[in-house]
Amino acid sequence: MASITGLKSRIVFDSRGAKTIEIDVTTDKKFSGRACAPSGASVGKHEAQSFPRNSPEKALEVLKANEIRFIGLDAENQKEIFDALRSIDDTEMYSVIGGAVAYALSLASLDSASKALAMPMFMLLKPHKPYMFPFPLGNILGGGAHAGPGTPDIQEILACPIGARNISEALEMNFRVHKEVRSVIQAKDEDFTYGRGDEGGWAPNANNDQALEITELAVKNCGFTMGNDMSLGIDFASSSFWDEKTRVYNYKRQGITRGREKQICYVNQLIKNYKLIYVEDPVNEEDFEGTARITKDNTNCIVTGDDMLVTNTMRAKMAAQHNACSGAILKVNQAGSLYDAMNFAQECAANGIKLITSHRSGESIDSHLSHIGIATDSKMLKAGILGGERVAKLNELLRLTEYDLIDGMAELSSN
Repeated sequence: MASITGLKSRIVFDSRGAKTIEIDVTTDKKFSGRACAPSGASVGKHEAQSFPRNSPEKALEVLKANEIRFIGLDAENQKEIFDALRSIDDTEMYSVIGGAVAYALSLASLDSASKALAMPMFMLLKPHKPYMFPFPLGNILGGGAHAGPGTPDIQEILACPIGARNISEALEMNFRVHKEVRSVIQAKDEDFTYGRGDEGGWAPNANNDQALEITELAVKNCGFTMGNDMSLGIDFASSSFWDEKTRVYNYKRQGITRGREKQICYVNQLIKNYKLIYVEDPVNEEDFEGTARITKDNTNCIVTGDDMLVTNTMRAKMAAQHNACSGAILKVNQAGSLYDAMNFAQECAANGIKLITSHRSGESIDSHLSHIGIATDSKMLKAGILGGERVAKLNELLRLTEYDLIDGMAELSSN
């Protein structure tokens, strides 16, 4: 047992320069763990509230007034951490103490326990084999809420190196495609200024169709075969341009609107034309039936819920009842605590829903995400490609190759 003997907390800034919470947890008076809460730009309405009254200062005030509740707890035991948090805040959305505190405290505790017990974090969360590396899923071209005017409505076009034999090769393939995307954009637009979105994807002056053509050409220019060596994915973030009043998807930047049926047809056509292995939030977050139709029609594509599921166990149950998703994004801070997120992972696994562990657009240099991806048997790790806060997660995967316990790359076709 690694007993919590001290806490320190502070307000710091994430990769977008927004205020967030960072917490240090000390166990046995000498082992220090640290975690910093991330934040999203595309936020589902059902996810945990980051801060009470949108105030990081208020969250810190509540934590400091209740620090004693965590002293003496077993830092490895996430249920104990969860129970202590819930003794302070029993609201559904963590509206009293804030999901940022729940996240940072639970991850910092695990980090400290890892050091005290001299075991990697993934082994504390999953004590037994098999351990597999998730495929890195990286944003190569961005738009929507992650980029500025003139960029595509689609939030992310992603690269997944499905032909990679090991994690080092996988990362190199993604880096190579990302670099080539810039070259293709330059060739088409001599005024391109190398602008990038929040997660490091290039942000060109291009519509959705042009963006997909750019990324497809970049993959071919690298000598990769689409659907064999490298596959593309799309995060539509459809709720961000769904108009509830008019009941249409408003692609404002391209000047196109699509009703529900046309949106489903559009998604199906893109999956077919570009051999997509992954689509995220292809319809709005309440359209379980529409997602189920896309899932049924595309068995070779991981149709994934993010805003739809928000790492919420009850939402995962709803998706399973509708056969709505073959994949689910796991973002710990959407759920609040790590304990909440691990329960979500178990629910997804029980229903054959593949997990994709994901970063947020506002990130820190923490590398805990890589351990969570391995511990939850995630098929993919959505952690970006460039930027220090993104590379921190990717480099941690390389460090973890030094453990003989990890057997290789995940099997994407398995449940």
